[in-house]
Amino acid sequence: MNLEYLKVFYVAANNKNFSQTAKDLHLSQSSVSLQIKQLEEQWCCQLFERTTKKITLTPAGEILYEKVIKLLSLINETENELQELKGMVHGDLKVGASLTIGEYILPFILADFIHHYPRVNVSLKVYNSEQIVEKLLKHEINLGFIESMLSYPAFKQLSFAEDELIIISSPHKKLTQSSEITREELLTLPFINREKGSGTRQVMEDALRKNHVDPEKLNIIMELQQTEAIKSFVEAGLGVSIISKSAVKKELKLQTLEQLTLEGLSLPRNFYMVYHEEALSQTSRKLIEFIQGLNKHT
Repeated sequence: MNLEYLKVFYVAANNKNFSQTAKDLHLSQSSVSLQIKQLEEQWCCQLFERTTKKITLTPAGEILYEKVIKLLSLINETENELQELKGMVHGDLKVGASLTIGEYILPFILADFIHHYPRVNVSLKVYNSEQIVEKLLKHEINLGFIESMLSYPAFKQLSFAEDELIIISSPHKKLTQSSEITREELLTLPFINREKGSGTRQVMEDALRKNHVDPEKLNIIMELQQTEAIKSFVEAGLGVSIISKSAVKKELKLQTLEQLTLEGLSLPRNFYMVYHEEALSQTSRKLIEFIQGLNKHT
């Protein structure tokens, strides 16, 4: 039994596409097809139903898929225990984080983590929440850091930090007569929003609905992917926005942005770590333990 073939099978089962599997594993499509064919010949059964657009697991493929998950988990667990026995923490750690967490929260945590574990090679990339889910499913990242709970039972989710969303405006090019506004006034102000798929946007919309504000009625004049771009447009007086307080600490202190308040509106939220429990690497577990240790001392 060839372990590498089983890994190819596992990725193909997740992708439901040989072409994408080849791209993810940096193989040719013919190589992926050949390895799957050799597995099928070895067990004398068909593992995938093939169509022109996608592939799906056969009943035999479903059985193998469940066993491969357990096998890869056991191999990963064995590697972790052997490394722990040697007292070494080293290897690659691929992290995906949503914009706010990746730019304003994680850099400080990871810097401290690397100081304690200098033999860990950390790679941090910023994605929106939907992209992080996709990367985790394809095992392209080890850990995800997101701004809202996911409805994916395959993932373990742990809260690791608290945050608050606030309404921001320009203090120099006033769009309101007062820093205290009403729900009706919020709906009339030009609003700069995050893109669809953003965890911040999801949390904001859910919180507004709970506070009897319909997010569909916001006067949205533009949607942006970058927090820094949103801050710049708000500072220029083009509109207001709702953004993480963690992302505007400096601007509030320098008074280039101001916080607007709406009576009765509170937008607290948590940040979450999300991962495959059965597929955690040694470095991933160490980072989770490290962050949990930080929280115990704060």
